[in-house]
Amino acid sequence: MLAPNRVILVLGAIALLLFCSLNFGTIQPNRIVEGTPYGALDALGWGGFALVTLLLAVTLVAAVLTLPGRYWAILVCVVLLLMALPWLFSGFLESQLGARYPYGRGGFAAGFWSLLFLLALMLVEGLRQVGAGVWLRLTAGVLVLLSWWRALDVEALAGLSLVMEFQTRPDQFQQALLDHLALTLGAVMVSLLLAVPLVLVMIRRARWQRPVFALVSFLQTIPSLALFGLLIAPLSYLSANLPLLQQLGIRGIGWAPAMIALVAYSLLPMVRNLFVALTEVPANLLEAAEGMGMNRRQVFLRVRLPLALPVVIEGLRMTTIQATGLTAVAALVGAGGFGTFIFQGLGQAAMDLVLLGALPTVALALAADALFTALARLSARLNGATAQPSLIYE
Repeated sequence: MLAPNRVILVLGAIALLLFCSLNFGTIQPNRIVEGTPYGALDALGWGGFALVTLLLAVTLVAAVLTLPGRYWAILVCVVLLLMALPWLFSGFLESQLGARYPYGRGGFAAGFWSLLFLLALMLVEGLRQVGAGVWLRLTAGVLVLLSWWRALDVEALAGLSLVMEFQTRPDQFQQALLDHLALTLGAVMVSLLLAVPLVLVMIRRARWQRPVFALVSFLQTIPSLALFGLLIAPLSYLSANLPLLQQLGIRGIGWAPAMIALVAYSLLPMVRNLFVALTEVPANLLEAAEGMGMNRRQVFLRVRLPLALPVVIEGLRMTTIQATGLTAVAALVGAGGFGTFIFQGLGQAAMDLVLLGALPTVALALAADALFTALARLSARLNGATAQPSLIYE
């Protein structure tokens, strides 16, 4: 007999409770005036309220019933809810805006965000329980994304405050995306280029291990804002006295201090994962390769590196996710990126402008996590590994 799924049961019960009790959306007459909150029943009407409640109730019942195939019913309900949310909210905007508020805008309230977050957790749990492969996960994600994309494409959410913030600054958003990607990928690549020779030296000379790990660990302990501030004065001095640096765009503020700080923070996970990956290759395999007549270079390229690749990719994954989040803070020193919108929104008390910077940052981190996780699994599969790469550094 199958046991009730407590995870989905708890998540579904909390989702239903918060959906019924918290405000679902807000309406602002303009950008400055504080919005008026609306509960789920007032925002969606009886039809929309009943639809969401019914699908959540079916999910709860399926989580309790000990019947085969219940997780497929849960997945269908959760995916339908995630696909229906933008259209339900568009109906709320259409009924409350229009001629009544020609300059008005709507926003997501706590009830909407809570429901969206809990549904995402239930989707992950449901996919895990059915043993979903890559294609099923992609299908579920694509269906949800297509529904939201279609709602945005036909301007069903044109009155949403977040969409309106984007429409007033599309060029700035594109530039922020390019700056964010350039800083993140640049920091990851530079840290990898620095970590490789350091690790190779540490492997050949054991006495280097302690000072190198101590240095990269010390850099990780410095608060990000403090490190950005510490770099302003020396870079400003060097830029003022070396014209070449000015021509390269290296100044006390801008991309230079941001890049240096991001590289410093990226060294610890990169060095530690790379070192452990290369040193934990079984010694008998290395000895067998040497017995076959391979020299040191051939052993490294044909045996040690391929076997260490899954853990190396895991280090790249963690470093990229960390750099993606820290790049948002780098906007404080004029480096650009999505952090620009976050701090502008905080200064103007415009939370939707904050979300315009925060949500793409989260999306980039999730995309990096999914990409490198898939690459690590593929690498482990190609190497004939039966276990997933272990997480070396948290």
